Amino acid sequence: MAAAPVWSVDPRTGNPREQVAVEATVEEVDRAVRAAHAVRDALADRTVRAAFLRTAAELLSGAEEHVVEAADAETALGPARLTGELARTAAQLRAFAEVVDEGAYLDIHIDHEDGTRTPPWPDLRRVKIPLGVVAVYAASNFPLAFSVPGGDTASALAAGCPVVVKAHPDHPATSELCASLLRRAAARHGLPEDVVSVVHGFDAGVELVKHPLVAAAGFTGSVRGGRALFDAAAARPVPIPFHGELGSLNPVVVTEAAAAERGEQIGAGLGGSMTMGSGQFCTKPGFVLAPSGEAGDRLLKSLTETVSGTGSGVMLDHRMRDAFVAGVAERAALPDVDAPVTPGAGGEHTVSAGFLTVPASRLAEAGPHDALLEECFGPVTVVARYDSEAEITAVLSRLPGNLTATLQIATEEADGSAAGLLAELTPLAGRILVNGWPTGVAVAPAQHHGGPYPATTSTSTSVGATAVERWLRPVSYQSTPEALLPPELREDNPLGLPRRVDGRLK
Repeated sequence: MAAAPVWSVDPRTGNPREQVAVEATVEEVDRAVRAAHAVRDALADRTVRAAFLRTAAELLSGAEEHVVEAADAETALGPARLTGELARTAAQLRAFAEVVDEGAYLDIHIDHEDGTRTPPWPDLRRVKIPLGVVAVYAASNFPLAFSVPGGDTASALAAGCPVVVKAHPDHPATSELCASLLRRAAARHGLPEDVVSVVHGFDAGVELVKHPLVAAAGFTGSVRGGRALFDAAAARPVPIPFHGELGSLNPVVVTEAAAAERGEQIGAGLGGSMTMGSGQFCTKPGFVLAPSGEAGDRLLKSLTETVSGTGSGVMLDHRMRDAFVAGVAERAALPDVDAPVTPGAGGEHTVSAGFLTVPASRLAEAGPHDALLEECFGPVTVVARYDSEAEITAVLSRLPGNLTATLQIATEEADGSAAGLLAELTPLAGRILVNGWPTGVAVAPAQHHGGPYPATTSTSTSVGATAVERWLRPVSYQSTPEALLPPELREDNPLGLPRRVDGRLK
């Protein structure tokens, strides 16, 4: 049987643009993984790795016009958004080059022999080493920053791991273009091009996570797809780490005092955040607890005006569009659910933004309204109106894990009186915001983009410097002669790396 073609499709029309590739067979996946495994030692030199990452950033930026044009044609995300995303992607690559240069990610500890301790200590030296071939599953909604040249790939390469990317079917041409730039960057520094490769097709993705030479995987996508791959990774004869970002409601709690102080501003900010990118951000605020009464009404009036002024948008593909239309219709049909601005189909190929309201009391216990506590991908949010702090607590206790949780407070509550609500939100998410909106994710060392399940399947972050830790494992050398130690652990520290020696950072 001939391999199935992989088409680039225009989401604005649903029409195929060009055939980009064919879906990888089992044999082709095997060849890609084995080729990556065979060149893993080529990434051992930290200086070369850092230079490779910087050159990859340079080539991506240099090809901005072509990359943005290709990505827009396949995603309809628009040149402005994609130009910003490309800049972020290049910055990520440079940031991980800095991580490699610094070397702190190796987490080196040296404890010298100490016979005075009980029991005595031998000489112990600990460093982190790369796991091996990493499988990366590209995201639909970020064709650059969470796809072929994105954070999973950049952090894995920084760790010294070759990467095989399973391209997302929504942007295959962009994936191939970016892969060619990364492979060209590798060649410029004498690295084999197989340190980065791309495969296409659903079956290829399944085979990839099962391959015995794949040592870890990173995924960004749906709960259903991510959980299936997570289970496959765990069911292997030798299970592997699976770092999946699956789904997030990203709850927002608006205190009564905050709504009274600046309800109009909060409503406008919420409307802008939940419609950004046609609501296709993993950090979209999809659920809001807002007070009943006059202050909450002013917030909803502002939200209504903002969302009503948002034009129809194109989603990443027609399958997602159909799921959004069906999902909001199902939720809007529930008892006591109102739609001040009705979300749904905006046209044959578009969707219209909107929001739903429901009394918070409907969500305090399990029932048919539980659908409102599940992510609906697209430009919609649910506003639950509460009458008391007890209702806030009851609803929060029923929420799943999230990437973010946001607390909107009044000026007077910054004195610590809102600490109880902040404490209730903290167990729910990996990033807690106060008086902000979660749709911006800074690529910073202190960033954490992760959270309790189903937000992610591990405790790691996929954004920021510590994302590199996912692709490493620690090894301790005990009583090992100096000549046999890796350079990172030798007594004279020939590489000049930061290390903790006998408990002191040096």
